Amino acid sequence: MPGKPLRDVVAPGLDVLFCGINPSLTSAERGHHFARPGNRFWPALHRAGLTPRQLAPEEDAELLRYGLGVTNVVDRPTRTAAELSTQELRAGAAALAGLVARYRPRVLAVLGITAWRVGFDRPRAVTGLQPERVGGAATWVVPNPSGLNAHHQLPDLARIYGQLRPPAG
Repeated sequence: MPGKPLRDVVAPGLDVLFCGINPSLTSAERGHHFARPGNRFWPALHRAGLTPRQLAPEEDAELLRYGLGVTNVVDRPTRTAAELSTQELRAGAAALAGLVARYRPRVLAVLGITAWRVGFDRPRAVTGLQPERVGGAATWVVPNPSGLNAHHQLPDLARIYGQLRPPAG
């Protein structure tokens, strides 16, 4: 498939740039991020207080109004992220660092520990704030909101995503 199946929702100086692993087949077909039914990204953002209401996938461009953005490590859509190769994840990680350096978000939030471990060659990394920065941004690894990720429920995702907010004041 030529070009990116999903456009980056990004602008200079965002509070948080969320970075998914790669688009689902449903998201690529619909042309919007996290469009697969059962994905908990949109409800988690709202419950975390990052958006004033729950946005629909078709409203992904609205994230910019709230100082948020979204991109992916790898552009190729798949049924599951397990279909991605180490080479794809590493190439995507390098491209992501360039995107972050260009747009300079305050925080980069990578949605998935396995993508972080493989793509950024950090095999023993754990979730949370990372000791290194990507493209100059403070970098967090947070749980993937896919409905396929049974390790974290919606309240957990909302609590963790809420930690990414800039301090009040």
